[in-house]
Amino acid sequence: MENPICEELLVYQLTRMEDENLYLWYIVNCVFNAFLIISAIIFNSVTIQALRKTSSLPQPLKTLLLNLAVSDLGVGLLVEPFYFGLLVKWLQRDNSTDATCTSFLVISCLFTAASFLGVMVLSTDRFLAVHLHLRYQELMTHKWAVAVVISIWVFSAFVSLVFVYANISNVVISVIGVVCLLITAALYFKIYKAVRRHRNQIQALQVQQVAQNGQTANAARFRKSAVGVFYVYLVFWLCYVPQFCNFAVFVISSITTGVKVFAITSTTLLFLNSTLNPVIYCWKMRHIRRAVLDILQHAYPSLRKASVNNSRS
Repeated sequence: MENPICEELLVYQLTRMEDENLYLWYIVNCVFNAFLIISAIIFNSVTIQALRKTSSLPQPLKTLLLNLAVSDLGVGLLVEPFYFGLLVKWLQRDNSTDATCTSFLVISCLFTAASFLGVMVLSTDRFLAVHLHLRYQELMTHKWAVAVVISIWVFSAFVSLVFVYANISNVVISVIGVVCLLITAALYFKIYKAVRRHRNQIQALQVQQVAQNGQTANAARFRKSAVGVFYVYLVFWLCYVPQFCNFAVFVISSITTGVKVFAITSTTLLFLNSTLNPVIYCWKMRHIRRAVLDILQHAYPSLRKASVNNSRS
């Protein structure tokens, strides 16, 4: 007897009655996912190495960022190749076995859930950093961060098994996901208000004693890290919301050509998130960007020479 979740997945296979435009769209997604596999593996591998070399980041934040990079690397190494293989099978109109679909669902749920929860925890961590301010360093320890990371992976494994074998409704998954996103949006609204308040405090501290400059530096650092994580969250929202909508569309609509296009596109967007996250790290977090550039300069000496020449000029 086939797994009901696998039966839902197999409806996206191409049939002989499908038009050539849909066939072409599947090919485009195959090519794009091949690019995402390579980019996710390279970008996240470099990011993990850069994070390990970066000593200026707070240890709890570094641990949470490493956790997110590892989950994104897992998407590139395991989930996307599996999905690419399924797309090829569907293009060939080859019926995928129940074991293949079950394996893909378990692995994809594990790593996407870990990435999803990783972003949620990062957002909560930056909320606490901004609101607790100086108390954050006392309460948020490295051991706490490690315990949270372990909890994320244990819970993600539990969720993936329950989703596949207990046949949880897609609507339930969509509702839970959207609620989590809305809660995090509320946290960032509070972060925005706190950042504005801290900015006014910094301006006041600048005219006081030099001994208070440490408070100014801490507030500025927390603000910058919160903004960097916000961009991770924003891209995360754009990549995950279509997939939640896809779950709902599958329940309320019949499987048409348009539904298949939306389903394949939303899944590709979901995996795109694992490539974009390390790009955002390098763009918005200066310490990580410097570590990445240092790694690239050691790997490619020509980049070091070009950097030196540019600095001289």
